Amino acid sequence: MTLHEQLARETAADRDFLLSAPAIQRCLAGDVTRELYVAFLTQAWHHVRHTVPLLMAVGSRLPDRHAWLREAVLHYLEEETGHDEWILNDIEAAGGDRDATLASQPGVATEAMIAYAYDTVMRRNPVGFFGMVHVLEGTSVSLALTAAGSIQSTLGLPVRAFTYLRSHGELDKEHINDLARILDRLTDREDGEAVVRCAKGIFWLYGNVFRSLEAAESASPAASRRKTA
Repeated sequence: MTLHEQLARETAADRDFLLSAPAIQRCLAGDVTRELYVAFLTQAWHHVRHTVPLLMAVGSRLPDRHAWLREAVLHYLEEETGHDEWILNDIEAAGGDRDATLASQPGVATEAMIAYAYDTVMRRNPVGFFGMVHVLEGTSVSLALTAAGSIQSTLGLPVRAFTYLRSHGELDKEHINDLARILDRLTDREDGEAVVRCAKGIFWLYGNVFRSLEAAESASPAASRRKTA
């Protein structure tokens, strides 16, 4: 069994925890508000802007036996640069406040996920970061395009409000194949354990990011105005 196959098998329950988040189920069912979508984009901006720094940290900490991975990390760096700007543009196009997002703090669940990723890279095994890649890009491929279509249909938002979801959904199809090739070359047991451990942690933390979105939706000024109207 390859590491890629092992990873999918050992994290199946963790993936189910993420996908069962009420915000995801609502979105797929067409029960979504502009506030919920903007809340998702805001938390996405907070974690996506750390992707490039995390990849740089991974590249700087790879041992010589993993020198072959540096080219893959550079490729990811090129592909991921600027995605945080896409999200800010989407927030603006969706009627959200770009400046408010820039001035905001991440939710606790989002900050915990970011911290867990840095801890994996800086204190544990930098190769474990590919467990996070498995979670975020696997989720993107399975949900992003479907979610974008459902949200746009429900809310009537312009196409330019879905740059992140649609572009990421397509781009991550390629990245998933790249990831499978990387994982299949990681034959050391400790590396495999690090990848699986990171993936399980990120599935749980990302699941809680989604579970926090409805509170952010309810707390938004627009939602408050609707309640008092």
